[in-house]
Amino acid sequence: MLTRDDVRRLALALPEGYEADHHGIPSFRVNKKIYCTVHLDRPRIVLKLDREDQLNLVAGHPGIVVEAEWYPQHGWTYVWFEKTDVDTLALLLKLAWSNVAPKRLVKLFSGDA
Repeated sequence: MLTRDDVRRLALALPEGYEADHHGIPSFRVNKKIYCTVHLDRPRIVLKLDREDQLNLVAGHPGIVVEAEWYPQHGWTYVWFEKTDVDTLALLLKLAWSNVAPKRLVKLFSGDA
């Protein structure tokens, strides 16, 4: 079962990712943009995904990946991290990071540089 420490480790492993407070909860950012927040009262995170990715992941991972209550049309997505595995969580975090990171950084990280 994954924990908040696993989320933190994976989120901070992404290039130029850093942790900052967001209204009393941990958030992970790149270039001052949030790609993940961590709920303190529930075993879930909120990711900023591309809308098409979000819809595909919701369909492919029912009960684990869910549209957020607030601004789902902008890609905000809940992920119940205790119900997933490390590889899936790493991929979801990378997708969220790629959605907000500067294009030059995404290109470097993907190996297309």
